[in-house]
Amino acid sequence: MQDMRQLPLPFQHGRDFAPGNFHEAASNTDALAWLSRTPDWPDLRLALWGLAGCGKTHLLHMWAQRRDAVIWRGAALSGLPNLPDAGGIALDNADALADETALFHLLNAATEAGLPVLLASRAPPALWPVQLRDLASRVRAINAVEIGPPDDALLQVLLARLLAERQLRLSEAVHNWLLRRLPRTQPDLAEAVARLDAVSMRLGRDITVPLARDVLGEVASVAPDEISRTRPRPSREDPPLL
Repeated sequence: MQDMRQLPLPFQHGRDFAPGNFHEAASNTDALAWLSRTPDWPDLRLALWGLAGCGKTHLLHMWAQRRDAVIWRGAALSGLPNLPDAGGIALDNADALADETALFHLLNAATEAGLPVLLASRAPPALWPVQLRDLASRVRAINAVEIGPPDDALLQVLLARLLAERQLRLSEAVHNWLLRRLPRTQPDLAEAVARLDAVSMRLGRDITVPLARDVLGEVASVAPDEISRTRPRPSREDPPLL
C-alpha cells in the first residue's frame, strides 16, 4: 500500500491576498497601524518581518493595492527598474537579494522621487547578510516592525478558512487535535490540510484522529499526557534516575 504521507496533492490552491481574507490579531496590530500612516514612515521606508506564513506578504499586497504601488521581489531585482510615477514600491522577500547594488540604487532613487518603500522579509533588516557597506547602513536605519506568530484565536480562524477552501468538515475532536499537535504556522496548517484532503479522497474515508495521526505523525507533536503512556518503563536492570 502506498505510504499515505507521500501522496501527491490533486489540487493547487492559489493564494488570495484580498483584504477580506486577512485577519487582524494581536500579532499584527502594530504592522496594521504603521501601514495606515505611510507619510509618517521615517525616510518613507518601512520593513515588515516575521516567520514564513505570519502574513507579511499579505499585508504588503494589501498596502500596494491600496496605494496602487508596484510589487517586486528581492530575488528578481536587478539593475534599476523604471520607478512608478506615484503610489510607491513594495519589495517582497527583500532579504533574498540577488543584486545588492540594485536595492541600493532603488532606495536612493525612491527617496529622490518621494516614493514610499515597503519591504517584507523573514529577518529584520539589521540581520540581513548584506555585503555592500553603503547598503548595510541604509537597511539598518529602516524602521522595522515584527509580525509575531499567531495566537490561539488566529490559528482557529486560519484552520477554519483552510478547511472551508477545500470544503472539508472535521469533527471537533479532529479540529482540536490538529491545533494541539501541529506547528503553529499557517504553512504547516495548509500542508496538513492538503495531505488530509488528498488521503481522504483517495481512500474514500472520513478524516478521523487515527487517520490524521497516520498521515501527519512525522510533523505532529506528542501531547504531554501521551508521553507518560508511551515512555518505556525502566526494567529492573536499569539504573535509578538521579
